[in-house]
Amino acid sequence: MIRREVGFTWQLRQVMAQHGLYSTTDLHPLLVERGVELSAAQVYRLVTQPPERLNMRVLAAICDALDCTPNDLIETTAQVRSEKRAAGDSTRGTSSSKARGSRPTRVNIVDTDT
Repeated sequence: MIRREVGFTWQLRQVMAQHGLYSTTDLHPLLVERGVELSAAQVYRLVTQPPERLNMRVLAAICDALDCTPNDLIETTAQVRSEKRAAGDSTRGTSSSKARGSRPTRVNIVDTDT
């Protein structure tokens, strides 16, 4: 089976540098001006680590403060990966009945020894 694995690169630090901001403490007052109250530790993590979740107000405030778009901050990546099949997988090289959309056929076994 082939899967598409997606990821992203967080580029806030690079965008900040393009605007002459080199410290996480430079970003904090810009966010406060836009009504976003984050602790110094939260701003530090936001700049130095890719966020798993990001509040839309925070994203909008960053974009407004740095005169950029979300596309400038987030670079998406995608790779095609093939999954390894488990040993003993009987569907290797054949199409299963589920894949064909058909149902199994009932078989009657007749004892011929009587």
